[in-house]
Amino acid sequence: MYSPAAIQTPTLDSESPALLQSITSHGGYAFTRMATLAASGDQRAAEAACEMAWEQLHSGPWHSVLPVWRDAYSIACLHVAKFHFSNGEFRDALRSLDLGIIMGGPLLRKDLDSAIEVVSAVKSSQYHNGVADDNKGRENAGSRLLVPPREFDKSEVLQILPIRSLSSKIVPKRPTLSLEAFLCEYFLLGSPVIITDCMAHWPATTRWNDMDYLRTVAGDRTVPVEVGKITYVQIGSKSILHFPSFLRGFNQMAVEVRSPRILHSTNCLIDKCLRKDISIPEYCYAGGGELRSMNAWFGPAGTVTPLHHDPHHNILAQVFACPDYS
Repeated sequence: MYSPAAIQTPTLDSESPALLQSITSHGGYAFTRMATLAASGDQRAAEAACEMAWEQLHSGPWHSVLPVWRDAYSIACLHVAKFHFSNGEFRDALRSLDLGIIMGGPLLRKDLDSAIEVVSAVKSSQYHNGVADDNKGRENAGSRLLVPPREFDKSEVLQILPIRSLSSKIVPKRPTLSLEAFLCEYFLLGSPVIITDCMAHWPATTRWNDMDYLRTVAGDRTVPVEVGKITYVQIGSKSILHFPSFLRGFNQMAVEVRSPRILHSTNCLIDKCLRKDISIPEYCYAGGGELRSMNAWFGPAGTVTPLHHDPHHNILAQVFACPDYS
């Protein structure tokens, strides 16, 4: 047994009175009552509070959900995770914390992140052999590759891309471009460039194509998944999956072009599980500002991202596979 006090929540402790008052002012009387009981040690109240906040998050379009209810969901997830942790239910604790990050508000993000570190550290010390249950029933070594080797078929790519998408200027390729050259010849001119041979030292180039490795480092995590051939559009539906479930169906999804799944915008995985496998390219600091965000995408062949405009400059690092950027 582990004490719930082992998970520290300093932000929640200091902000709880004001948060609960705000939730109450928006009609959350029952939630406030359950959250108060949860803080006093009532696990059923914590689970009830989580259900109440979840219902509010799904009461209408996401953009119409009041921010206070996202914070309420974070509160409930932290309480539920504490009880799971005290019972030695580490996977359930991590799931609650991941859901708090994915669906909750930003106010309690530091508490959620630190709680994930505590739970992951204790689980790692208790189960140093990794996620053994998820490693059963593998057919052969070939199935351990996330993306099996295949020949690049340009004609297949041309069928996927929109008509006339290659009629514009071809983006130049430069090997190991210096920061000064990148800044002067491309960044300041607003011109795109493909920089080759600058990621060869990344452990991710081999590790992220290894199903065993991904299960070991992130086998207990819960992630957002977008279902649909085209990303960033409303026709795709989003769901939340246990990471091993996503991996198990990955190769099958690659041939089901009608409904491939994209694991995208996985800040929680990058920050806590996969960060050690990459290095931030020096080009990210060419503009003199700070790194705004870091995301990762895992998706099968046949997925298309339509033309769109991001609010800030991007460095897109392709770890493996063969996409076409136009």
